Amino acid sequence: MQIFIFSLITVYCLLSTASYAETPGRIISLAPSVTEILFAAGMGDRVTGVTTFCDYPQEAKKRQKIGGMSNPSLEAVISLRPDIVIMTTDGNPKEFEYKLRSMKIKTHIFEALTLNELPDGIRKIGMALDQKDKFDVLASNIEETINSYKVTRQEAKHPLIPLAKGGRGGITNYEIRTPKSEMKKVLFIIWPEPLVVAGPRTAVDDAINLLGGINIAGDAKSRYPKYSIEEIIRRSPDVIIIGKMREDIQKISGRLLERISTVPAVKNKKIFYTGDSLYRLGPRVIEGIEEISHYMND
Repeated sequence: MQIFIFSLITVYCLLSTASYAETPGRIISLAPSVTEILFAAGMGDRVTGVTTFCDYPQEAKKRQKIGGMSNPSLEAVISLRPDIVIMTTDGNPKEFEYKLRSMKIKTHIFEALTLNELPDGIRKIGMALDQKDKFDVLASNIEETINSYKVTRQEAKHPLIPLAKGGRGGITNYEIRTPKSEMKKVLFIIWPEPLVVAGPRTAVDDAINLLGGINIAGDAKSRYPKYSIEEIIRRSPDVIIIGKMREDIQKISGRLLERISTVPAVKNKKIFYTGDSLYRLGPRVIEGIEEISHYMND
């Protein structure tokens, strides 16, 4: 196997040295969010390899699989002779990046983690692919939608106060002036057992804040912390949103909801189940924001 991989590396190095100066024709995506961005920007026909988790859009399922996000196959990547591999800091191993770069495989890292960072991250992918205009359009559409939510809040009873505008046509930053006593406390559950929730510097946390709520796990020490029953009861959320990672998620989460039956969200039947749009920092986060906005305002 080692001899086979060494041979692939040798062939790759001989065939790929002339491809960097032009728009890449063979792109490998190592993350579902990146795959969705590429297809949304009209570059899906150039995507030759994706991870086993890249299942949207439907066309992405037809691309050759190169393994998972945390354990991509170097052999599979090399065999596809990519012009560029696009990775993410949120799920791909740093060691894999080192291996790719040591082999002179052109690599781009998608570093965005939050809603405000998403448009800039999309634009940087466009520059890496020499397709600036296509990705600028996609980034601007996302910026406009996010800013429209902020304008809605600005026109509300307790508005957001604009502080500064970031970047060229960027997302405006605001100071929240709504009294905390009037903001809904929200818990977003990624998985009920073991209990994992959405914490700070996630698209979920951003969306909750954008919609005028408080993520009760927003001050956690990690982005997706393990949480305790006692902490949920103590923080007493008004709304609980649970990600539909499986079809039977309502049954799986039933035991947890019984244990926290005293919190307002459970007593008032404010338990909602949502799709995976906010799990992937790509174009569909807008759909995710719209979905949870209905739950928070129900």
